Amino acid sequence: MNLLQEVAVAGGGHQDGDRWLPGAMAHVHSAAGSGVSLVNQLISLLRRRKWVVGGFILFSLLIGLLATILATPQYTASSTIDIQREVRNFASVDDKQSDSGQWMDNEFYQTQYGLLKSQSLAERVATQLSLVDDPRFYERFSFSKADSWFEGGRLKPGASTREERLREAGNILLSHVDIVPARLSRLVTISFTSPDAAFSQKIANAWAAQFIQQTLARRFDTTAYARNFLEGRLESLRKRIDQSERALVDYASREAIVNLPTGSGSKDGTTVERPLVADDLAAINQELAQATADRIRAQTRLANSQGAQTSEALQSSGIAQLRVRRADLMGEYQKLLVQFDPEYPPAVALRRQIQQIDSAISKEEGRFNGALRDSYNASVARENALRAQVKQYEARVLDFRRRSIQYNIYHRDVDTNQQLYDGLLQRYKQIGIAGGVGVNNIAIVDNADLPLKPSRPRPLINMSIALLAGLLLGIGAAVVIEQMDDRLRDPTDIPRALHIPLLSTTPKVSGEKIQDTLLDVKSALSEAYLSLQTALSFSTSQGVPRTMAITSSQPAEGKSTTSLALAYTLARTGARVLLVDGDMRSPSVHHMLGVKNERGLSNYLSGQTGTFWFAAQVPGLSVLTAGPQPPNAAELLTGGAFRKLLDDMRADFDHIVIDAPPVMGLADAPLIGSVVEGIVFVLDSQATRRPVAQAAVGRLKGAHAHVLGALMTKFDARNSSYGYGYNYHYGYGDQAEDGAELRGRAQ
Repeated sequence: MNLLQEVAVAGGGHQDGDRWLPGAMAHVHSAAGSGVSLVNQLISLLRRRKWVVGGFILFSLLIGLLATILATPQYTASSTIDIQREVRNFASVDDKQSDSGQWMDNEFYQTQYGLLKSQSLAERVATQLSLVDDPRFYERFSFSKADSWFEGGRLKPGASTREERLREAGNILLSHVDIVPARLSRLVTISFTSPDAAFSQKIANAWAAQFIQQTLARRFDTTAYARNFLEGRLESLRKRIDQSERALVDYASREAIVNLPTGSGSKDGTTVERPLVADDLAAINQELAQATADRIRAQTRLANSQGAQTSEALQSSGIAQLRVRRADLMGEYQKLLVQFDPEYPPAVALRRQIQQIDSAISKEEGRFNGALRDSYNASVARENALRAQVKQYEARVLDFRRRSIQYNIYHRDVDTNQQLYDGLLQRYKQIGIAGGVGVNNIAIVDNADLPLKPSRPRPLINMSIALLAGLLLGIGAAVVIEQMDDRLRDPTDIPRALHIPLLSTTPKVSGEKIQDTLLDVKSALSEAYLSLQTALSFSTSQGVPRTMAITSSQPAEGKSTTSLALAYTLARTGARVLLVDGDMRSPSVHHMLGVKNERGLSNYLSGQTGTFWFAAQVPGLSVLTAGPQPPNAAELLTGGAFRKLLDDMRADFDHIVIDAPPVMGLADAPLIGSVVEGIVFVLDSQATRRPVAQAAVGRLKGAHAHVLGALMTKFDARNSSYGYGYNYHYGYGDQAEDGAELRGRAQ
C-alpha cells in the first residue's frame, strides 16, 4: 500500500481519478459502482415521501370502504358442462375415428369457448326465458333505455323494435356471464352474476341447456345443407353420365369399335375392356408361331434325310422285314460260293433274289424321302399364309387404335362421372343416416345451485385492492414529485451535476446548539468536519490551503457554521487560524461567538489602522468580524486592501478561513474567491436546487476561483436514494483518534 492509500484509509478517504473523496463518500462510491438495488431506492423514496404515500393509501382505503358499503350484493351461480372432442358416430358406414393433433384440439376448444360467449347464444337464452319484454329484467341491471321502452310494466307503443330489445338483452347477459374452462380437462364452468340469486341460477342452467340445443341445431343445419348440396350434385352427375354414355355408344357404332369386357376392373374402379381385333391378332400370331415351329422341324428332318437313311425308314417294319430276308439270302449265297462257282444256277438265283430285295428297299426309302419333302413344302406354305394374315391383322389393330383415341376419351369421361356419382351417393347416404341419429358431444355435469351467499362485494379483497391501488398511486405520485424536485439531495449527484469533487457531508443536527456541538470532539458534526479537514489536506500539494473561503449559492445553507467548524478543527491540530467574517452585508460570525461587531473587516478595508481581530476561546483561533456594514462592500473588496490583508496575515497565521457571502446576486464571493487559494462550496441537502448550484459554481469558475470541492450539509442518510446507513460516531471514530493524536503531536 502506497503513502496516498495509507493516508486515504487513515482519513476515511477514497481516490476517484485525480480527486479525493472523504470517508463517507468512499462508501457511496463503492455502492454506486457495484450497483444499488432498486428495493433500497424505493424504500428511501417511501421514507422521504411517506406523507404523500400515506395520504394516497388512506384516500384509497376510504374509497374502497365506501364502495364496499354502498355496493349492491351480487349472487353468482355456476353450472358445469363437459365438451367431448370426438364422438363416435354409430351411423357411420366405415366406423373410423378421426385422429386430430394437439393443435386441432386447441382450435376446437377455443372455438367452443367463443361460441359460449356468442351473441346468438345470449339472444337464445333471452328468448327462451322471455326476457325481451320483461321490464324487471332491465331494471335489475339498471339499464337506462328501459324507461323509454316500458311504462307501468307494459311496453310503450312504437318504443323500440323487438330486434333492438333482443340485442340489448343479449348484451346485458353477456356482460354478466363468465366462461371459465378447467385447466387440463374438458370441463367448462358457466357462471352468471346478478343481484337476484334465483335469477342467476336460472340463467346459468338455461345457458348450458341452450348451448347444447344450439350445437345440435347447428349440426342439423349443417347436415341439411350438405344433403341439399349433394342432391343437386347427384342430379347433375346423372345427366352428365347419360350424356357421356350416349356419346360413347354413338362413336363406337359409327367407327365399328367392338370391345369385350375383361371381367375385372382397375384399381381406381374404372371398367377395363379389350378390343376384339386384338384377340384375333393374338390368335393368328399364336398359329404363326406354331407353323414356324412345324416348318423348322420339317426342314431339319429333310436336311437330315439327304444321303442317309431317315429315321422313318429305319423304323419301317416292311423295310425291316426286307432287310432280314436279304440277310438270310446273303447267308445262303455265301455258303454256296464256298462249294460252287458263282455261275452255279442256284447261286445265280440267290443273287437275283438279293438284287430284287435291294431294289425294293431303295424304292421304299425313296418313298419316305418324298413324304418328308412334301411335309416341308406344306409347312412353308402354311407359315407364309399365316404371316400374311398377321400383317393384315396388324394393320387392322393399328387402324383400330387410331380410331380408339376418341373412344377412350369418351370412356374415361364415363368412368370419371360414374366414380364421382358413386362417391357422392355413398356420402349422401351416410349424411342422411348420421343427421337422423343426432349424437351430442356436450353434456351437463352439474346444474347451478341456488347461491346462498353473495359473491360480491368482498370486503377483504376490496380493501386489499384499495390498499394496493393507494400504494401504487402514492408511489407514482412520490416518483412524480421526486422527478420534479431538482434539489441536490444525494451526495452522488454533486460530481455529476456540478463537476466538482465532494469533500464531505455533515449530518443534520437538531435540538442542540451548534457551538456546543462543534466543541464536542466526539459529536457526529465534529467528526464530519474532521473528515472535511482531512479531505482538504489532500486538495493541494502543500496540504490544507493557507487561505480559503467558504461560500454557498444562497443564504442559510451552513457556510458560516462550516467556516467556524473548520476553524475549530484546524485550531485543534495546533495551527494558528484566523476566522474572517467576509460577509459584510449580513455578518453572522459574531452572533455565533456571542461577541460585538464594532470593529472588523470593513474598518480594515476602509483604511483604518489598529488591531481588528481578537483571540477566541479555542486555543490558536483568532476571529476577525465583519465590522460595521459599509455602503458598498464590493467596492472595498475590489481594491488591493483585501489582498494586502491576506498577505499580512500569512505571517501571523497558518490558515485563514473566510466566511464569504453567498454567490448568487452578489459580486463579493467571486471577488474573494479570486484572491484566496481555494473555495469550499457549501450546499444544503434540504434546500439547494440544482440549477442554482450550477449557476453559482459557474460564476466562481468564471472569476478564476479555485473551487476545491463541495460540502453537503444537513444530510440525512435515511433520505438518500442509496440508503447509506453509516453512523458518524462509528464511521469517524478512527478519524477522531487521529485528530487527537495530531493535536498531541502539535502540543
